[in-house]
Amino acid sequence: MNNQVGAVVAEVMRGKEGVTITPLPSMIRVDGTNRMDFDYDEISEALGEESGYFDAAEFEENMSTHYGRMVHEDDRTIMFANPEDAADLLGFDLKTYTK
Repeated sequence: MNNQVGAVVAEVMRGKEGVTITPLPSMIRVDGTNRMDFDYDEISEALGEESGYFDAAEFEENMSTHYGRMVHEDDRTIMFANPEDAADLLGFDLKTYTK
């Protein structure tokens, strides 16, 4: 979202490798080429808040859409461009089974 929190999240992500920020009137696009890690404590600090302020609920409130796979961990949200790249974190076996 293009609000105070969204602007800070975008600014934190701006310096990350493979991340592109595109400000638009009603939203701020944060695009990545492969994997993006949104570190909650890093974002909390940038917001001027104590560790633990920014969490998965805050993230979901400010995020709109994601095409790929998103994994929420205790300390971060990880977004993958390719859903298969998230298989290990999700405990998903990508092996093809035949009868």
